[in-house]
This record gives sequence, C-alpha cells and structure tokens, in this order.
Amino acid sequence: MPDLSAETISRALSTRRLGRAAVFFEQIGSTNDAAHDLARGGAGDGLLVVADEQTAGRGRQGRSWWAPGGTCLLMSLVLRPALPLALAGQLTMCLGLGAVEGISAQTGAAAVLKWPNDLLLAGRKLGGMLTELETAGGQLNYAVLGLGLNVNVSFDPPVAPEPLAESATSLMTETGREIDRPALLSAILGRTEIWYERTLRGEPPHEAWAQRLDTLNRRVTVSMIGSRLAGVATGVTPEGALLVRDDGGITHTVWSGDVTTLRS
Repeated sequence: MPDLSAETISRALSTRRLGRAAVFFEQIGSTNDAAHDLARGGAGDGLLVVADEQTAGRGRQGRSWWAPGGTCLLMSLVLRPALPLALAGQLTMCLGLGAVEGISAQTGAAAVLKWPNDLLLAGRKLGGMLTELETAGGQLNYAVLGLGLNVNVSFDPPVAPEPLAESATSLMTETGREIDRPALLSAILGRTEIWYERTLRGEPPHEAWAQRLDTLNRRVTVSMIGSRLAGVATGVTPEGALLVRDDGGITHTVWSGDVTTLRS
C-alpha cells in the first residue's frame, strides 16, 4: 500500500486548486506553523502542507495532538479567499464537509462533525481542525486550515496515552483495515475544493454543515470562560456560531466554548 510521500501525494491528487502546490515533511513540529511561514513568504491560495509525523501538533486552546509517525493524516492549507472577515468561519465548514464526505467516499465510514471543529466516529474523536487567520486592517489576509485525522493508529493501551483509549478512535479501528492515506487525502481535498469554490461563488455552506453536526437537536452544555450554558442546540448561523435554547426558552448565540452533548 502506498504511504505518504511527495510522490504519492502528487500522483493521488485530482484537484484543480487545492494542493497543486504542496510541501511534504517526513517530520515537523506543526503543519500550521509551516503553512504560516510559507504564507508570509508569499505562498498562494491552495498551498498544501503535509507531514508524516508531527511533534508539536496543537488543537483549540493550545491542546496537544498525539499523532505517531506513519499513522495519521496531518495537513494544513493556505487559503486566500475574497471573503469578509466575518465569514471566515465558513472556511472551517468547507474543510469539515470535505473531510466527512471524503472519508465516506474512500472508506465507507460515516463520520460526523461536532461543533465547532471536531470529527467523530462511533461516538469517539476521529480528528480535529484548527483554523488560524492572518488579518490586516480589519480584512482577511489569509487563512491556515489544519486537519489532524486518526487513520491507521491504534489506541490500545499501553501504546496510546491512557485517556485516549476511551475517547479516541481511528479509521483503521472502525473499518478493520488499513487505509490508503494518499487516496484519503485526495478524496478529502477534492470534496473540500467543491465546497470552497461554492463558498467563493456566494453559496454559504452553513446549512449543509449543520446537517452533518452531531451537536444539533441535542441537549448540550457549553463551557465558556467564566460561565456555563445548558440547553438544546437548535442551529447555527451563517458565520458558524451555535444557537442554544436554554430551559427558559431564550436562544443564545455561542461563538466559542467546549460543548458536551448529553445523550438520552
């Protein structure tokens, strides 16, 4: 089975825009950091950064990301869309939709999204996204979209850190077979490109994104800095905020926070 390399990535890709310029690292601290460096050096829209191993990967709020070498899909995109800064959250939606659709097409696994940036499979965390923006004068200069996806990794103890054995999963674990990472990367980028180009044409992706959110129509608690909100997640805004109706019937617009879904 082909593994990740500059050559296998180039052969696998079928996109017109995303990944046509690409940089591959056998090992790197963070693909997002590398993408920022390249963007500040003038890299264009669609640049792809991929690593076989990441030693300083991070998620939201500075959380670390455990990714053994040769097992995960670790990538970042540089995007330079003509979008208002207020709509930059739609870029994360494009990547999230591309990820779940690409996973389904390539593996048959039915991954879902958890607001705002996680991917779940069989109720456990499959991956996560991290979008970072560079702005100037109130305008979006560029965006870096990172994706970390558990592909051929085992979370059986003692290999994995103990908490992950209960909370995380991988495509290999759920499908019972090893997954072709270059083909999976190609499928994800192909679907992401479709959603990105639709967004650039003024077709917002938030309704399709909402349909993929496991968070909606469930009772949730949202932990925010200095406060906590409980209620039912009823929808999302075009900008990507979560709408939560509390027990008093008041709908709150949540822009950031950690969401816990309470299942019956």
